[in-house]
Amino acid sequence: MKRIARFEKVSYRQFEEAFLDTFGREKEAECQAAYEQVQIPERATAGSAGYDFVTPVPIVLGPGEEMKVPTGIRAAMETGWVLQIYPRSGLGFRYRFQLNNTVGIVDSDYYDSDNEGHIFIKVINDTREGKTLRLDAGSGFAQGIFLEFGITEEDQADQVRNGGFGSTGA
Repeated sequence: MKRIARFEKVSYRQFEEAFLDTFGREKEAECQAAYEQVQIPERATAGSAGYDFVTPVPIVLGPGEEMKVPTGIRAAMETGWVLQIYPRSGLGFRYRFQLNNTVGIVDSDYYDSDNEGHIFIKVINDTREGKTLRLDAGSGFAQGIFLEFGITEEDQADQVRNGGFGSTGA
């Protein structure tokens, strides 16, 4: 296996900005405790492909409800690699727990963005059985897998990223 990446916590300043944007100023007192819950993603076993992301805040999602989770994590990786984010399999099976964008894509150049490459994971409880999903802070909810990718022979991309969603003009 190739060792091509490392996870890091974002700064408290960046986490606080994202946390307050997501949960509002009325939750400001909870921000420090949430930052302390941020854990570097790890694989559970030697054979695991996915690195488990844990939620720094409790998640309670009724049927059809969604939440943007600021993970407090960023990923430095070699060029030519991508981090793909998926829901934890068991949560998907039991609750139809999904990512709103189906698969999260974290490019290698996202690490250097103004937001420190802070990874957000927007999730939804898409249950059709009326189940409410409850996860404590520190619970695994998503997994990230590093994959190598190729480009076309004609590729001339030279734009520099600065940001996440829509930062490359799409």
